[in-house]
Amino acid sequence: MKSLKSVMLGAVMAATMGTMGAAVAQEQYIPILSYRVGPYAAGGSGFFGGTIDYMNLVNANGGINGVKLKWEECETEYNPSRGVECYERLKSKNGGASLVEPLATGIAYGILDRVATDKIPMTTLGYGRSDAANGKVFPYVFPLITSYWNQATAMVAYLGSKAGGVDKLKGKKIVHLYHDSAFGKEPMPVLDAEAQKYGFELIKIPVAHPGNEQQSQWLQIRQAKPDYVILWGWGVMNAVAIKTAQRNGFPREKILGVWWAGSEEDTIPAGEAAKGYTTMTFNTPGNYPVLDEIRKKVYDAGKGNLDDKTRVGSVYHMRGVTAAILWVEAIRKAQEKFGKGKVMTGEQVRWGFENLDVNEARQKELGALGMFPPVKTSCDDHEGSGAVKVQQWNGSKWVPITPNWVTGDKALTRKLLEESSAKYAAEKNIKAACLGS
Repeated sequence: MKSLKSVMLGAVMAATMGTMGAAVAQEQYIPILSYRVGPYAAGGSGFFGGTIDYMNLVNANGGINGVKLKWEECETEYNPSRGVECYERLKSKNGGASLVEPLATGIAYGILDRVATDKIPMTTLGYGRSDAANGKVFPYVFPLITSYWNQATAMVAYLGSKAGGVDKLKGKKIVHLYHDSAFGKEPMPVLDAEAQKYGFELIKIPVAHPGNEQQSQWLQIRQAKPDYVILWGWGVMNAVAIKTAQRNGFPREKILGVWWAGSEEDTIPAGEAAKGYTTMTFNTPGNYPVLDEIRKKVYDAGKGNLDDKTRVGSVYHMRGVTAAILWVEAIRKAQEKFGKGKVMTGEQVRWGFENLDVNEARQKELGALGMFPPVKTSCDDHEGSGAVKVQQWNGSKWVPITPNWVTGDKALTRKLLEESSAKYAAEKNIKAACLGS
């Protein structure tokens, strides 16, 4: 009898310890749809390395009110079908995904409807479907900081300033040299509207994936003699474009790159041909306390995600850190409403994303003041900013050449996104409304 009691007591204690262990081991799960191989590996490894480094830092500092972050990676190779497959494979693991960020327009389009059904918020930081800023139609999608549409208007505004004012763009030629994918085509509605508004000729020239052969495109450009070229490239396409432009005698000062054509991995391989080249950015180049903290607490502890420590603070890495900061702030915001120290559901994290207010004071507390523009979201505005800067490669590093955050024609982009999202809602039979809590 005594033996039976001992067995029963042992079972109760084991069950209790198991329950306590489960309570202690509360973890917020984030699937990582990354790509670290292929022609876009530099962007993927840098960005996702940055997100993981920041999550490791958060865990080293005790988690989010004690809740640690957990993640699992799946290699997408920047391929839409593989991306959807990775999403489906990982979304239900570890109690369910808190959020997802594919860093690929094609993959984002592929899971756009799925995330709403699965109630998993998706961030598309500086890319993806621009009209998803309308949270009444896309409640689970967050094109945070700024979209391709707002970037396109800012590009036109900047080129206008170079010409002496946007009215001076009338009669000029601007080439849109783009990656022939959903990513490259995304800004076209805005560029078309801007061309009509300001009277410049827009010449669209596609570059086939992955973009390592562009001689015919630059011959077209040489024949067209444009005033400016907007380089909407990604991966190996960018360095090839810069070098091919030089071979064809096109001045780098007349090229303005998308922010995914503005990393060290784009300019260093191009050598001298890149010096003086400018691009848009939603991060300010430089060092920040949060990056020093990552070096000290993550890399010095042997937990850094990148093999090459010198990439810490590079453009792609900084964007990954920025993304993870916003993820963590959304989870923290959700905890404020739904319970501090608790694991948040996807629905609760969605609310957190829709109620972000990462102002300068909060950025300073995080050691990231000025690293990215202040972000304040709402149901109407899942983007939260729309501000950008222009940066220039000086031969060894990126330097910001617009001291303050700038915006383009937000009235135009709002009009277009209202029209586009209304059309999407009609097609999908979505009743546009704020989800609230």
